[in-house]
Amino acid sequence: MLTLNVVNKELCVGDIRIVGVSSASIFLIGDTEVVSLSSMFDTPPESVIIAPFVPLPTED
Repeated sequence: MLTLNVVNKELCVGDIRIVGVSSASIFLIGDTEVVSLSSMFDTPPESVIIAPFVPLPTED
């Protein structure tokens, strides 16, 4: 039998820097019970253009 013991402690997050976002992404900090994701297209598959990343503006 496997016993999993989890001790939740305080989480303090400072700065976060995200340099790219993919077409299907999720960003979580902290605990969650359930994550439900869904996706639908109303265009034909041959007209969908899939790129690897969406560039974010740079901070100066």
